[in-house]
Amino acid sequence: MMVKSELEKFGLHPLTVELGMAEVERELSAEEKKLLNERFVRLGFELIDDKKTRLIESIKTAVVELIRNPNYLPKMTFSEYLSEKFHHDYSALSKLFSEVQGMTIEQYVIIQKIERVKELLVYDELSLSEIAFQLNYSSVSYLSKQFKKVTGLTPTHFKQVKENKRIPLDKL
Repeated sequence: MMVKSELEKFGLHPLTVELGMAEVERELSAEEKKLLNERFVRLGFELIDDKKTRLIESIKTAVVELIRNPNYLPKMTFSEYLSEKFHHDYSALSKLFSEVQGMTIEQYVIIQKIERVKELLVYDELSLSEIAFQLNYSSVSYLSKQFKKVTGLTPTHFKQVKENKRIPLDKL
């Protein structure tokens, strides 16, 4: 809503505004982009205009959407989904992502999944088995091992501590 409001204040009428992306009706001049970026930076956002960075942000958004959607298609891997969604060979997407982000897509997926596990543990509405199933882990044991590797804590210990150890999405 904030992005849409700022675009409208700027005299632009956004065609779409989604997580990580806004489409406007016309091409912006370099000066308009600069002014708009200054407004967004003050609000904690960033204007991304180059093709590679937009693709990387789109990949990150797609990963987050898949992890947050409990109806994730279990018959399709992340790599197959991303290749199909972005009409690029997965190895090319992976190489670009690694170059720009300094981590693989797989590492990013793991980080996002663990952040979702933390969130679900804090909410305390699902058992660890249900969380593992929802996030398509092969077993609770595998989820626990991955959780400990990333956080240094077991899910049970994390749940007992009840401290908010989550990392905001924009910091990942």
